[in-house]
Amino acid sequence: MMVFRLSKGLYKNDLSGRGAELAGGRWNSKGTALLYTCESRALCTTEIAVHTPLGIVPDDYWLITLEIPDTLPLQVLPPAQLPPDWNKFPHPNSTQLLGDAFVRAGEFVVLQVPSAVVHGDHNYLLNPRHPAFSQVKFLNAEPFPFDERLFIK
Repeated sequence: MMVFRLSKGLYKNDLSGRGAELAGGRWNSKGTALLYTCESRALCTTEIAVHTPLGIVPDDYWLITLEIPDTLPLQVLPPAQLPPDWNKFPHPNSTQLLGDAFVRAGEFVVLQVPSAVVHGDHNYLLNPRHPAFSQVKFLNAEPFPFDERLFIK
C-alpha cells in the first residue's frame, strides 16, 4: 500500500514520529511517537489546509511517498468503535488515548483511522518503534507547491 505525507523540507527524511511525539495530535498524546500519513495526496493537502490560517500559503513542503508492505500487521479502527466526538475540533482526549493504546500494545505497525477532515477517507498511523517498521519503504520526496486558491480569504 502506498501512503503519503506532507512535511517541511527540514524534516522530509524524518520518519521517527518525533514531531507528533513532541506536539501530540488527534491520535496521540505528547510523549507518544506516531507517524501520520494519508491514503492520498489530496487528503494530505486538506490536512495541511485545515491547520493553516487563511491568507498564508504554506511553503517549503515536500510530498513523501512511502510503501507499506501488505505483509505488515494493520489494525483497522472503524467509526463504530470511536467516541461520538472523535472528529470534533478541537479533538477530544479520547482519540489520543486510542492512539496511545495502539502504540503501547505494539501488536501492529499500522493503524487505519477515518479522516476527521474528509469523510470516507483514511489516515494511516505508523508506529515507528515497532520492530517491523523498518520494512516501510521511503520511495520518494519531492517539492510540493500548494495551489494558493486554497488559502486565500
